Amino acid sequence: MTAVRVLLVDDQELVRSGLRRILRARDGFEVAGECCDGSGVPEALAAAGTVDVVVMDLRMKQVDGIEATRRLRADGPRPPVLALTTFDDDELLAGVLRAGANGYVLKDSPAEDLIRAVRAVAAGEAWLDPAVTGRVLTTYRATAGDRPPPGLLTARETELLALVGRGLTDAETAHALGIPEATVDGELRRVGVKLRLRDRAAAIVYAFDHGLVTPGRGASVAEPADVEWADPGLRFSVLGPLRAWRGDRILDLGPVRQQALLAALLLRPGVPVRAGELLDDVWGLEPPGTGGRVVPVYVHRLRKCLRAGGERTEDSVIASDRGAYRFDGARIRLDSTDFETRAAETEQAVRAGDLPAAVAAADAALALFQGEPLAGLPGPFAEGERMRLTERRLALLQDKASAQVRLGRVDDVVAELSAFLAVHPHREPLAALLMRALRAAGRRADALAVYHRVRDRLRSDLDVEPGPALDRELRVTLSSSQAH
Repeated sequence: MTAVRVLLVDDQELVRSGLRRILRARDGFEVAGECCDGSGVPEALAAAGTVDVVVMDLRMKQVDGIEATRRLRADGPRPPVLALTTFDDDELLAGVLRAGANGYVLKDSPAEDLIRAVRAVAAGEAWLDPAVTGRVLTTYRATAGDRPPPGLLTARETELLALVGRGLTDAETAHALGIPEATVDGELRRVGVKLRLRDRAAAIVYAFDHGLVTPGRGASVAEPADVEWADPGLRFSVLGPLRAWRGDRILDLGPVRQQALLAALLLRPGVPVRAGELLDDVWGLEPPGTGGRVVPVYVHRLRKCLRAGGERTEDSVIASDRGAYRFDGARIRLDSTDFETRAAETEQAVRAGDLPAAVAAADAALALFQGEPLAGLPGPFAEGERMRLTERRLALLQDKASAQVRLGRVDDVVAELSAFLAVHPHREPLAALLMRALRAAGRRADALAVYHRVRDRLRSDLDVEPGPALDRELRVTLSSSQAH
């Protein structure tokens, strides 16, 4: 596999050092060059040769990330730019997207997000968090909101652009339009040609700038305010970015802190949570300047965006309960609950010895994940839930892989575990299963290489040695090599 060559642009050596530790050669990356200011980008690119993606800080002393990106785009075909930003960089973020960046990653994101973002942008895709992008671009509108010229786009193309602007996936867009998922990318490319948009990131910016997506409403084409939806039920997704739907309509959940407060209620259904506890959940040791007054404001906004037509405040899924707030989980559908149901089916099938059924149930559960759980949400509660849900995902993946190895489906196991181990390089149970699958496939040298790669990462990153399970796989692999 060809390594992804990365140019790092940041004025802090500590940040660049951290990026180097994450983007390791053994995981398929090569740091082709570095510079400490946007002014040095052209020279660094010339010295580096081929570069697949530029990871660009926004705040630098001489030439910032916006101007550096603009200069790159003005010079013609250049490597795509992935901006590094923080939650308080709204104006800079809007500027760098308009300057031509293909996406951004938050500086406090987990390493897994950075790895995915770099790979996505290097492959020509966009990496944007719709929750943050929508807030930023609706605040810093570049035009008066004029729609595309009449006749330039068909009605379906306009609706497609609006749905993409809301951050819907290809599958969600296809469902909303009633077309095959495989056709969405091709239709979006045709829209891009008509509007001279270079990629999906530019399409999202265009949708906001031209009034196809408006604050608090989602896509104005697909969601006229006077439409009554056939299915008023509420659905939530936390196995990826936090999202909510009423029927087929995706809801605008507001700024990321407000979403984090919703998550703190949503994932504790039926439990009264006091305002002070919500402050700790969302802001941790750095409470907002307004103190606890922000909590009832956020709750009011959430009740407003989640309610059905004609619903009263006292009927909201967020109830007031003796000075606290309580989420009524019985009235919604939540993907993490569906995940646990399918995970339980997997465990039951394993106990019954029905391995094909166990693999099928695990597949259905794992397919519910659309990325990192609660991606981009700040605060101690969201971080704790991210870790918990990620652990549940990996545990189920291990159960599935173990069943597949017992069934002799080793090729599928090798491909899937290799991808996950690249993102979770310290996960010894994954490495042990991968070694077992490689050995079953007759690839003993590759199994040994997995052991040495994981051992080196454990030593260099954590200063520990492999545990008994991984050492046992090493002994079995070595003995099987000697037997042959």
